[in-house]
Amino acid sequence: MGTEKILATILSILTAILAFVSSDYAGVVDHVKSTIGVYDHEVIISMDNASTTNDGKFEGWGTSLCWWANRVGYSDKLAQDAAEMFFSKDGLNLNIMRYNIGGGDDPTHKHITRTDSEVPGWLYLNEETGEYEYDYTADKNQLNVLQRAYQAAGDDAYVEVFANSPPYFMTNSGCASGATDPNQNNLRDDCYTDFANYLAHVSAYINNQLGIKVSSISAMNEPNTDYWGAFSPKQEGCHYDIGESQSKIIVETAKAFESVGLGSVEVVATDDTAPVRFDESYNALSDEAKSVIDRYSTHTYYTIGIDELGALAKEKNMNLWMSEVDGNGVSGTNAGEMGPALWFAGKILEDLDRLSPSAWVIWQVIDSHKSKDGYNGNQDWWITDTTSGFWGTCTADHDAQEIIKTQKYYAFGQFSKFIRPGSRIIHIKNGTEIAAYNEETKQLVIVGINYWEGDSVTGYKLNDFKLGKHDVSVYRTSGSMADGEHWENVKNTTFIGDTFCGVLKANSVTTFVIENVELK
Repeated sequence: MGTEKILATILSILTAILAFVSSDYAGVVDHVKSTIGVYDHEVIISMDNASTTNDGKFEGWGTSLCWWANRVGYSDKLAQDAAEMFFSKDGLNLNIMRYNIGGGDDPTHKHITRTDSEVPGWLYLNEETGEYEYDYTADKNQLNVLQRAYQAAGDDAYVEVFANSPPYFMTNSGCASGATDPNQNNLRDDCYTDFANYLAHVSAYINNQLGIKVSSISAMNEPNTDYWGAFSPKQEGCHYDIGESQSKIIVETAKAFESVGLGSVEVVATDDTAPVRFDESYNALSDEAKSVIDRYSTHTYYTIGIDELGALAKEKNMNLWMSEVDGNGVSGTNAGEMGPALWFAGKILEDLDRLSPSAWVIWQVIDSHKSKDGYNGNQDWWITDTTSGFWGTCTADHDAQEIIKTQKYYAFGQFSKFIRPGSRIIHIKNGTEIAAYNEETKQLVIVGINYWEGDSVTGYKLNDFKLGKHDVSVYRTSGSMADGEHWENVKNTTFIGDTFCGVLKANSVTTFVIENVELK
């Protein structure tokens, strides 16, 4: 053992003895282990394992705006609070917003009872003329949130428009919730061009009149499923058969956007519910459809085929997003409010590692609402137990005009606040860590998850990197909303050569941000 190491060892023991007076034994042990470079396991961070998707450029983090923006956008306070909480640097720092161009259901229908999911369409029937005309104020709630979110996200803002369903009068069933037989196409055979033109017209208005740049369009949402049946109480939806039907709407959408001067907007497909569904759809697309697709997207509600899709994207040099997922899972060991947060963090990590997407988007950041009066004649529902699994990261209390955070919100921020657009994801594939390097800012970021009741000391060996001043910032989320940590800035690292030791607290998500890092 060298002199420097001996001195470090002596210093650590003295520090531990002093700390023992005011600290528990486990904390002393962790301090000693991290100071002298003894750790429970070692993780190697190497650019050999860096993502190649989108030429290695990560495009960011986001959320769909439907349905929550449709529900909260009536209130300027809630809309502004949401914009700052989810899209500003002080909040989650999300940059991607997926705006749903609603189909709008037949006004005589009353079956959609979920209060946030009856999204208005932009076309209405003029009773006097018998013609369908555009109403640019119909979706004012969602647009209110979109405009504020776009401003809060700043230069990194990325807007994708997508559609769950065509307008009801373009469907076979006359219902925007889906077909009478959910295994059948619901877009009428004579309305493919009309629907594509509708999407292009709305997008041109958002882009040109509202000054919100539209970057991409996805005309289908989970098309290769039997989820979307007429008269659903929940939401809009539309099945498209794989092959000809999906190919046709993709091609017609590209033509329509070109015709309104939005030819630079990326055409996206197929937003299927899972990688295995995406694979089926992709293999059946026509050559013409593939030729106009600029980017591919999948959801990961179940992960059958996820490794194969990740490999296919690499082989075909696809730019691939994970464009929608969430769930009500729980992880950790006696984790309390961190249970849903740890599950969510683990889901992000799994998708990044196995799929290697260039962006990761949650379904919706707010999934439950509280209001004594309900909305549009229907009653809201509200999370009462944040230790059990739940969808979303926050809840909206409309009576108090407040958005209520959970530990799941803070777990999301452990990734989104620090792994920024332009970074390159570095795979570790051990199920507990992910890393990213930003060559422009010279930042190396590592996110670690500890699912266990005991603290864990990890040694991070930094291959391929030249280190500057060893300036490491550590942020951690653990415990409960009342007395836990929420992106808490903690000091618990020690460098020894090209390896640093970091403590992963029990049932926590920890982010290490290392400055002044150069590639060798």
